[in-house]
Amino acid sequence: MEQKSKKSFKELINNMSDTNLLLAITIVVFVVMYAFAMIFLGKGFLKPQTFCNILNENAALIILSCGMSLVMITGGIDISVGGVTALVCMSCAVLIDQKGGSIIASMGLALLIGLLYGIVQGYLVAYLEIQPFIVSLAGMFFARGMTTIVNTEPFNVANEAFVALKDTRVYIPGVGSINKNGDFVNAYVEIGVIVALVIVALMFVFLRWTKLGRNFYAVGGNKQSALMLGINVKRTKFIAHLICSILAGIGGYVYFLHVGSGSASHASGAEMNAIASSIIGGTMLTGGVGNIIGTLFGVMSLSTIKNIVASAGFDQAWWTGITVAVMLCIFLVVQSIVLARKSK
Repeated sequence: MEQKSKKSFKELINNMSDTNLLLAITIVVFVVMYAFAMIFLGKGFLKPQTFCNILNENAALIILSCGMSLVMITGGIDISVGGVTALVCMSCAVLIDQKGGSIIASMGLALLIGLLYGIVQGYLVAYLEIQPFIVSLAGMFFARGMTTIVNTEPFNVANEAFVALKDTRVYIPGVGSINKNGDFVNAYVEIGVIVALVIVALMFVFLRWTKLGRNFYAVGGNKQSALMLGINVKRTKFIAHLICSILAGIGGYVYFLHVGSGSASHASGAEMNAIASSIIGGTMLTGGVGNIIGTLFGVMSLSTIKNIVASAGFDQAWWTGITVAVMLCIFLVVQSIVLARKSK
């Protein structure tokens, strides 16, 4: 009986696609890490608000990582998303606080910045066939430089309408914990979390059930085969970079709603965190494999491991960096094993 169950489990693993297998591994790793934190690191992780805070603090990163995953699935990369986020924050902050602009106008500005970045970078990568790393590296430097040109000094936005929107909370009925006074306190999420989860759902549907989404996998898996199937590879890559940059604009505004300020140092390292989250979520750097749900769990896993390290008393920044590096190496090894399985 035991031998039969082992055989059926092995058959189940062998029959799973690479994308689903990596997704399952990511979810299991996250559940194990969070369960470990709840059992061994005190009651803080038992509170629903702790879980909600992971989402609150990483809503923008979830959106940026979704865009990064789209590009990586096609075999590319975009390291300009952190710079675009900082540029969106500073531009929107100046528009609202110093130029008398409205919230709607600032949202339009964020989308415009993302759109322009997507058009330029997508054209250079797809139609001029310049390496995406070089194009997005130039885009990152340009965005960081433009951020300081827009305004050199960091400042908080004092506009009353914006502050009210920033402080808006969405409370979850029936979910919460008892405080020290014995009162039940509902857990809450910020508006940015709702935006992030909607984008995750839309990107999941887009990749799984649309022809263009399937084309992304085909182009990333084998460009020559995609051409033979009649797929317009250049247009597909262009659209991937366009969507990624638009999501960077949206993510930048969600980040802006979270911090409520403009600064040239905002979202420093966000592009690296987005890449790490995508890899942990099961998106392969070689392209052709990835899942947006996995990316969501990748972001949450990355944040959880950082919280675990901090809660264990290792507050120094290098311990977090070392832990993330080890985690990335493990997932890259897992991806290599999956690739070997695929070749076999």
